[in-house]
Amino acid sequence: MFAQRLDSPLAPDIAQAMMDGFNRHYRLFRTESARAKHRFETRDWVAQQRAQRERIEFYDLRVRECVRRLTKEFQADQQPMAVWEQIKLHYIGLLVNHHQPELAETFFNSVTTKILKRAYFQNDFIFVRPAVSTEYIENDGPGAVPTYRCYYPTPDTLQDEVQRLIADFGLTVPFADLARDAALVLAAWRRQFSFARLRANCQIQVLSGLFFRNKAAYVVGKVINGFQELPFALPILHDREGRLVVDAVLMGEDDLLILFSFARAYFMVDMEIPSAYVQFLRGLMPRKPRAEFYNALGLAKQGKTLFYRDFLSHMRHSSDRFCLAPGIKGLVMLVFHLPSFPFVFKVIKDRFPAPKDTTREQVRAKYQLVKQHDRVGRMAETLEFSEVGFPRARFTDELIAELLAHAPSQVEISDRDGDGTTEVVLKHVYIERRMIPLNLYLQELLEALQVHPHDEAARAQIDRVVADYGQAIKDLVSANIFPGDMLWKNFGITRHGKVVFYDYDEIEYLTDCHFRRVPPPRSEEDELSGEVWYPVARHDVFPETFGPFLLGHPVVREAFMRHHADLLDVDFWQAQQARIRAGHVHDVFPYERQRRLHAATAPAT
Repeated sequence: MFAQRLDSPLAPDIAQAMMDGFNRHYRLFRTESARAKHRFETRDWVAQQRAQRERIEFYDLRVRECVRRLTKEFQADQQPMAVWEQIKLHYIGLLVNHHQPELAETFFNSVTTKILKRAYFQNDFIFVRPAVSTEYIENDGPGAVPTYRCYYPTPDTLQDEVQRLIADFGLTVPFADLARDAALVLAAWRRQFSFARLRANCQIQVLSGLFFRNKAAYVVGKVINGFQELPFALPILHDREGRLVVDAVLMGEDDLLILFSFARAYFMVDMEIPSAYVQFLRGLMPRKPRAEFYNALGLAKQGKTLFYRDFLSHMRHSSDRFCLAPGIKGLVMLVFHLPSFPFVFKVIKDRFPAPKDTTREQVRAKYQLVKQHDRVGRMAETLEFSEVGFPRARFTDELIAELLAHAPSQVEISDRDGDGTTEVVLKHVYIERRMIPLNLYLQELLEALQVHPHDEAARAQIDRVVADYGQAIKDLVSANIFPGDMLWKNFGITRHGKVVFYDYDEIEYLTDCHFRRVPPPRSEEDELSGEVWYPVARHDVFPETFGPFLLGHPVVREAFMRHHADLLDVDFWQAQQARIRAGHVHDVFPYERQRRLHAATAPAT
């Protein structure tokens, strides 16, 4: 039977055409990523943002190109299944010595599933598990750049080596004072890391590619001395005079987890061997799943592939059931979760009650907008899946009833694969990292304060989270995003205590909104009326009306007014619009401003 599999003369050509399609994709992806260095050097921030958005579309464009070629040249959609088994075997042969085998496997899956019917989505025809290991892949071609560089300091050359590792990136813009910055970096390291005695293995390892995002270029690496290891990242910015400075020293796993957060935009990095970058980064942040590293590096499709494999593994090793997620039920989304799995699943309802005035297509467009936009650490990464099957036995009856009541068009319950197992198939679902809803988080703190009115810790935590909620809104505004519905329930708390927005069905570009003052009442009846007496157009926003919806509790109101009273003033919103329309790109830092090494030096716009 195996000999029979090798008979088709088309199989090698189809496999090669698919590999050609993937190689074209990664070549274009890498070229666009490499151009980020020039855009950074020339401070072309608008082009950098545009490139980040456009690069997201590269993968789907190349998949569609490849499907068209296979269908036109080889009638791939008409080939028998035996030929597809042969195609996969030939493709595996092409992965030997390939530098991006895991990405090429995922590309094969994407193309194949566009052509074949769902009944054939199995290991014989696609890569359910990796066929080729990514361990120890070396960039060993002529003039090859290693994945990371090593520097071996002596007690006398520590600062010189720090200076050299920064200079080796070859940025064409001069530093304001690189020797000074190297000394500041070393001083920060010394506060957390002992250089009292340099051990035999003392070294600094730095990834060879700079990580570009927003207005910064990040050096990422680790310091090793004996049994000590210190992960670090060094953000490089332009100062007011257009010269370069090392703006901060991020140290330790927690700092880097925030830098690589799921709520931030993808980095642009020129990588020959992405799996080697992921392996290095996992050494710095072992708690972070591999899927999220691929996402952070802009390889979102590979991130989805690994996420789904992790999810299937979790399903095999768990027994709890999917149920409705805690919190206030939404008008647009039906949200459920598997308690043992740190993600939530969101299905768009078929009908939206008043006052919601939107459609399924518009909601999906909002989520696509977020995918393509700079999330500035304040909007959660969302994975989008279609035709996802779950065992019916893992769903509570209550959840099934909710799905059938509110989203029947999105649910199919049947033995679709004919194997005797009843499945719940969701036609379309979003998956997001689970967070504590901000309204529930605040409610717990306020209840604790009610029981213990002098609990200063609870009061301080309320102050901190309300301040960060307001800052989250301002960060979104800086990225030209108006969240629309700013109720506490639409925000969550991450494990690092950051406030993140996750309900996107009402977001708008800030510059599309019309911020107005509430007109004075025409009469005493207007003033006493609970109804709006003035005309309101679709994009009209009245900031002074936010207070009654958000600030009902006096403790919350006091904290909000102390930190962010300007959010209730129309002048704030109009000023932000004017800056964005003038072409200003705001600075959004993945670290506190007090961490900056040059507090008096504002970065260039």
